[in-house]
Amino acid sequence: MNTINKEKIISILKECYDPEIPIDLWNLGLIYDIKITEDEVNIVMSLTTPGCTMGQFMADDIKSKIISKTTIETVNVDVVFDPPWEPEMMTEEGRQKLGFSPSKNINENQSEDKSWE
Repeated sequence: MNTINKEKIISILKECYDPEIPIDLWNLGLIYDIKITEDEVNIVMSLTTPGCTMGQFMADDIKSKIISKTTIETVNVDVVFDPPWEPEMMTEEGRQKLGFSPSKNINENQSEDKSWE
């Protein structure tokens, strides 16, 4: 039985970085959805801009890290642009690292929980 859970996947996503911004993909708010089944992980993510040329690099990085750090053999990463990414989607940790003022609309628990689940 697979014991991979959302927290494990999130910890791996925190090791995956946008090569143009020194913040991990999770704290940037680029991860929109995580679905885990017994033998695969499906991730829906966005990019900071639709013209970003590093999307495939980031998707491949996610796939290779999840496969190398878990028993999962299949990882699918779907890059979407709806809704478009906005700086308000960052976690408080991401906002602090980039020097943004604290968010007035989202608290840390809401951004960690990701209401999509």
